[in-house]
Amino acid sequence: MRADVNGVDTWYEVRGEGEPVVLLHGGFSDSRDFEDNLAGLADRFRVYLVDRRAHGRTPDVPGPVTSDDLADDVAAFLSDVVGGPAHVVGYSAGGVVALAVALRHPGLVRRLVLISTAFAADGWLFLPDPAGELPAELADRYAEVSPDGRDHLPVVVAKFGEAARGKGCTAEALHDVDVPALVLAADDDLIRLDHTVAMYQALPQGQLAVVPGSSHLLLFERPGLCRGLVADFLTTDPHRLMPIARAPR
Repeated sequence: MRADVNGVDTWYEVRGEGEPVVLLHGGFSDSRDFEDNLAGLADRFRVYLVDRRAHGRTPDVPGPVTSDDLADDVAAFLSDVVGGPAHVVGYSAGGVVALAVALRHPGLVRRLVLISTAFAADGWLFLPDPAGELPAELADRYAEVSPDGRDHLPVVVAKFGEAARGKGCTAEALHDVDVPALVLAADDDLIRLDHTVAMYQALPQGQLAVVPGSSHLLLFERPGLCRGLVADFLTTDPHRLMPIARAPR
């Protein structure tokens, strides 16, 4: 299916029934990344698989892009397609967008899942070079479905590489994200572990899960575990018998 979302001809697919869950893929990829992991949430939820601007089957639009622009795309999708608030799940660069949605449009996010993501550029061990090239397998995958064609990929890399180096936000700003939020990461991630912990600590209703023996590709390495963690978070409230940092105040 397609919809005009914030001026972008956006491709999406809907699966399952239940509370709405919007899945936001990482950079230089598309919603196919969720096929063998989080798409399985459709057995309990109404899952929206979205190809973000300039990714997958959604075309690019002229001009530069920022995380705020991408967040506004998602907000428009929630309002116009989903029809209201939803659980928002973001992986990698999609998590940056999901966090921006929660900050800019808090009334549209029920619960937030941030997978292998950072709230500021210095949280990444390295970022894509705007003047660089992607591995051939990623370029091939982009070309398989992109309406812009393979030759447009360097434009996307340049634009989104610059966007990844944007201002992000501060740990203090995360205090405003007052919805249940799961921070899910690998123990050998592209995100600094201390940054991941700082994000969890700054989120007022944050929960933290670190998957052992995994990397930034944890959704592909441990699909069942990751899906179970996300499903459990979306359907249950914390049950801490001896809370310390998260004790009611």
